[in-house]
Amino acid sequence: MTEKVIVSQRQSPRLDVFLSEELSITRSAAKKLIDENYVAVNGAEAKASRAIAAGDVITAHIPAPQTLDLSPQDIPLDIVYEDDDIAVINKPQGLTVHAGNGHLTGTLVNALLFRLKNLSTINGVIRPGIVHRIDKDTSGLLVVAKNDAAHLSLSAQIADKTCSREYLALCEGLFKEDRGRVETYIGRSPADRVKMAVVPKGKGRYAATNFEVCERFERGFTLVRFRLETGRTHQIRVHCRYLGHPIVGDPVYGSKKQKFALQGQLLHACRLSLDHPKTGQRMSFEAPLPDYFQKVLRTLRAKD
Repeated sequence: MTEKVIVSQRQSPRLDVFLSEELSITRSAAKKLIDENYVAVNGAEAKASRAIAAGDVITAHIPAPQTLDLSPQDIPLDIVYEDDDIAVINKPQGLTVHAGNGHLTGTLVNALLFRLKNLSTINGVIRPGIVHRIDKDTSGLLVVAKNDAAHLSLSAQIADKTCSREYLALCEGLFKEDRGRVETYIGRSPADRVKMAVVPKGKGRYAATNFEVCERFERGFTLVRFRLETGRTHQIRVHCRYLGHPIVGDPVYGSKKQKFALQGQLLHACRLSLDHPKTGQRMSFEAPLPDYFQKVLRTLRAKD
């Protein structure tokens, strides 16, 4: 474990913000250090929300990097774009983004270790390069950081909502509104801790999703475009369930009687827009709907 002592030369509204800037780590990583009591201010434990004044002495104990043997694997990848700083991947349905729950193989990270020379280290050995993720059975675009500077830039863009992420989903039922916005708090379901749910303020984290109807089908389905403002776990899936229009094929939040013999939810990250971490150039990427998604839409259009 490494001890780092910082004498603040400035004011900061929050300890986690101050620490992330001083240590060049993400704000979530700084908050984790604070929450796990690795950080003290003037010799006393402090909360992430504590204000910092000039002259405060912040002591951070940084745990030694975790060692873990994640093996590169030759798993096919659809790399939409790549340069020295980032890679944009069109992830297929069924591929888990990173290791967890004892599973160290068969993930996107294993594939990235095989395909790419460099990956950022900010998210640790379990999630090298991973700035944000999408669920195993959700398909589509995500950006990967190939160095720590790129990772910090992309994380800041997501936090500042300048990184735009759009999804297409086929939902059950007919949406009444052509467009709208959902604002709730999302946390662990009190009835089932494996699931996420809309919960009262103070019991979860703020979540905002914008939606626009693309197409309605007479058989009782709606194709909807979603744009995330926040990135909570299962956010779109939970919000669709909350609206009374669960995503078709969703084994967790959808109807018990699954339709169309699907392997997972019809949810696809179709568009990703960001500022390049080094050049600042605005970049946009699109990924077409997977064949199985298009097949369902063709079936519905033929019925209509």
